[in-house]
Amino acid sequence: MRAAVFYGPGDLRVEDVEKPEPGPGEILVKTSVALTCGTDLKTYLRGYPFTKPPLIMGHEYTGIVEEVGEGVDWVKPGDRIVTVNSAPCGHCIYCKLGKPNLCESLMDQIIGFTVNGAYAEYVKVPPRVARFNLYHVTEDVEPVEAALLEPFSCVVRGQRLIRIDLGDTVAIIGAGPIGLMHLLLAQISGSKKTIVIDISPDRLRFAEELGADVTINNRDENAVERVKEETNGLGADVVIEAVGRVETWEQSLSLARKGGKVLLFGGCPSGTKASFDTYMIHYGELTIQGSFHLTPQDVLRAMRIIESKKLPLKRLITREARLDEIVEMFNRIRQGKELKVAIRF
Repeated sequence: MRAAVFYGPGDLRVEDVEKPEPGPGEILVKTSVALTCGTDLKTYLRGYPFTKPPLIMGHEYTGIVEEVGEGVDWVKPGDRIVTVNSAPCGHCIYCKLGKPNLCESLMDQIIGFTVNGAYAEYVKVPPRVARFNLYHVTEDVEPVEAALLEPFSCVVRGQRLIRIDLGDTVAIIGAGPIGLMHLLLAQISGSKKTIVIDISPDRLRFAEELGADVTINNRDENAVERVKEETNGLGADVVIEAVGRVETWEQSLSLARKGGKVLLFGGCPSGTKASFDTYMIHYGELTIQGSFHLTPQDVLRAMRIIESKKLPLKRLITREARLDEIVEMFNRIRQGKELKVAIRF
């Protein structure tokens, strides 16, 4: 089969590899579509801490069951399915504490990072993922919509943790695919006003097209002053940082009102240090919340929203391409020419 194999930073090759066979509890899926992801781009450019090349990349996908391993009786060949890229063990201390996204062995079986992924004609689903985080895809859900399940589940988790109340003003830093998913979800959560902040005019324009009430270019304007203007001098009720840079982490607290909530969603590199004004946190009683990955509950809720067709998620897919074009597509995303690309097989 054809697959995009990562050999190291800057070295991604589309080549012929052996078609996998499912073992006990595993499922072999014929890939219908795989989506590009910002983390995949970062892995291609500089590697990933848990990835040991050579490895097939890709983790946002949907497809058709080709073959099932011993003990699998909840799907059959021909079923249209989608999975996310990981699943918890169910028995470590964090799973028992109700934090399965922090599972001690989560990194053991992550599709596209520690086990072969979906930039390939076939992908083998590990037993834990097949058991916890696999869903049938109904005929009215398009493959590109279903393939957004993993990143959208992460967004659902973040907003479940921070909780947007009816009438809230929500400020989102970052108008990439994740920030725009936060925008769409905030809109159906009852927000009064949504403000999107970025440095790319193209991405801000896309945010406007998706219904953002206010857009701010963080390079040309003072975002803190503008958010205060838009909120009668108060600041936003909820601030979501969806970039993962120290300067935007630090800026996010300044955008919130007293008693407001800040979701630090974008992940900074390990070892990054950020500085905050303790006065704002203590005397302003800010709630600061981190968010990592997803849980099976988040995946279920995300799948239900996708099935509801209430959000135009497929508008985040700005281009389709063939697997042989994957490196070119990464370069286009890096240049800001695309949001997400659907790789067809």
